[in-house]
Amino acid sequence: MKKTIQCLLLVLGVSQLQPGTCEAQSKKAKVDFSNWPAGTSPQEVGKRVAEHFVVTPHTNFGRSTPPKVITYPETCTWYGALTFAKQTNDKELTQKLAQRFEPLFGKRDTLIPIPDHVDYTVFGSVPLELYMQTKDKRYLELGQRIADKQWGPPEGPRVKPESHEFYNQGLTWQTRMWIDDMFMITAVQSQAYRATGDKKYIERAAKEMVVYLDSLQKPNGLFYHAPDVPFFWGRGDGWMAVGMAELLRSLPKDNPNRERIMKGYKTMMASLLKYQAESGMWRQLIDDPESWPETSCTGMFTFAMITGVKNGWLDAGTYGKAARKGWLALVSYINENADVREVCEGTNKKNDRQYYLDRKRNIGDLHGQAPILWCATAWLR
Repeated sequence: MKKTIQCLLLVLGVSQLQPGTCEAQSKKAKVDFSNWPAGTSPQEVGKRVAEHFVVTPHTNFGRSTPPKVITYPETCTWYGALTFAKQTNDKELTQKLAQRFEPLFGKRDTLIPIPDHVDYTVFGSVPLELYMQTKDKRYLELGQRIADKQWGPPEGPRVKPESHEFYNQGLTWQTRMWIDDMFMITAVQSQAYRATGDKKYIERAAKEMVVYLDSLQKPNGLFYHAPDVPFFWGRGDGWMAVGMAELLRSLPKDNPNRERIMKGYKTMMASLLKYQAESGMWRQLIDDPESWPETSCTGMFTFAMITGVKNGWLDAGTYGKAARKGWLALVSYINENADVREVCEGTNKKNDRQYYLDRKRNIGDLHGQAPILWCATAWLR
C-alpha cells in the first residue's frame, strides 16, 4: 500500500522520492505536473490573471454600462481568484479580493443579486469562500442565507408552474433543466457544505445532479445545449464537467448518489478525451472538426481532468497528459494584459449549427478568465 501511494505521488510530481523509485509507473504515466515551460506555470499564470481581476471594474457581459448586479461570470472569476489565493497562501491577494467585496456591505449593497435565479444565486459561493478564509461572520450569514433561499419555497416574479413541481420533489424551485445549472446550483451548495459542515447542502446538490444526469446526458457522455438543440456546445458542456468535478471533490464517499455521479463524470471525461484537438484545445462545438478552438470550454474540461487525476478518479497517464496539453494550449491564448482570447460570447440556445460557429470571439471575457484560475488552483491542490 505504501509503495502504491508513493508511486502515485511520484506521478503527480509532488514526491521527494529518489530517482528510479517506481520508474516503471512514472514512465507509464508520461506526465509531469511540476515542470512547466517559462511563463506557463500555474503559479505565474494564476497570479497574473488574479491580479488583473482585482483591478477590473464590475463587468456587464461586454457592455460599456456598469451592471445592475454582480454577474455570474464575475462571480466565477472572483471565486477562482479566491481559491488560487488560498492555495498559494497569498494573504495579500485574499485581502484585495475581500476589499473588492466590502462596498457590498454598504452603499453598494444593491449589487448583491436577489437569489431568485441560478445565475444570481451562484453569487453566494464568493462570500462563503471569503468566510472560510477570513472567518468574518458577515460573509457566512450572507452566503448561507443565499444557499438556503435556493431550497426555500418558490416566491417572486420568476416562479413558474413547474417551480412548485420541482420544489415538491425535493429539488430547488430554480431548476430549469439547463446544463449551465449544474455548476450554478452545485457551486453554492457545495460551498455552503464546506463552510458549515452541514451535509444537507451537499446532499441537495448531489440529488439535483443525478436528476440532470438521468434527464440530459447522452449515451456518449456529452450534453446537448438543450433538448431541442442537438449540438454539443463547448461551454455548456463545460459547466457540467466543472460542476461534477467540484461536487465530487467534496461529496462524502458514503453519499448514495456518489456512484451515479462518478459514472456520469467518467463517461463524459472519456468522451472528451476523444475530441481533444491535436493542439490540446477543445472546440466551440465539441464534435465538429470545422468548429474553432474555444478557450472557456478548454479551461473547463482541463479543470475537470486535473481534478480527476489529482483525486485518483482518472488514470494519471492518460488524463494527466491530456490535462497538461490542454493547459499549455490554453495559456498560449493569454495576451500581455493577462486577457485570454477566443472566448465565446454569452450564448443562448438555437437549433442552428451556423449560429454557434458565428458567435463573437471575445478577449478578456470573464467566462474565459475564470476557468484559468480554476485550473491554476487545481494544479496546485
